[in-house]
Amino acid sequence: MTADQVPTRPEDAKPIPVGSKVPDVKVMDLEGKAVSLKAIASKPTVVVFYRGGWCPFCNRHLSDLRNAEAGLKEMGFQLVAITPDLPAEITKTMGKDKLDYLIYSDSSAEAMKAFGVAFTLDPGTVAMYKDNYKIDLEKSSGQTHHILPVPSVFITNGKGEVKFVHANPDYKVRLTAEEVLQAARKAM
Repeated sequence: MTADQVPTRPEDAKPIPVGSKVPDVKVMDLEGKAVSLKAIASKPTVVVFYRGGWCPFCNRHLSDLRNAEAGLKEMGFQLVAITPDLPAEITKTMGKDKLDYLIYSDSSAEAMKAFGVAFTLDPGTVAMYKDNYKIDLEKSSGQTHHILPVPSVFITNGKGEVKFVHANPDYKVRLTAEEVLQAARKAM
């Protein structure tokens, strides 16, 4: 999917369905090294896409997911979050919200596009974020594409297969830690 094929509305995003293979794309770790998402998901994984550390709904969700981490580990799952933020921005978010699960940068939007959750913000919204809320998406991501993910959760089985998908174009609607745990139990 090229940048001009990315939907301009979150409602038009088309997440990959249950039964799909985990896309073989790269994300960046906190040191800025490219890592294969397919390799990361070579064990049962809960993959969470979030908009960025600047988003209060995302920060609340990331903090709530800490409550699921121990239960996920008991079931053999790892918890991984992916954001368009650069690694330096992720480090700030992890420290502020006391997160210790893995978070990767997808500033290139490669993973968001491959998972079908990417959308491009319109110029008016980009300007409003910057002018009214002091949110500089270009500074956060290091890119000018203005692509964000629809907040979403994918659960994989470790064989590269997607077993659960939740994506809601309303960025205020997120799965709770308990709902993630329930979905992981069913996906086993």
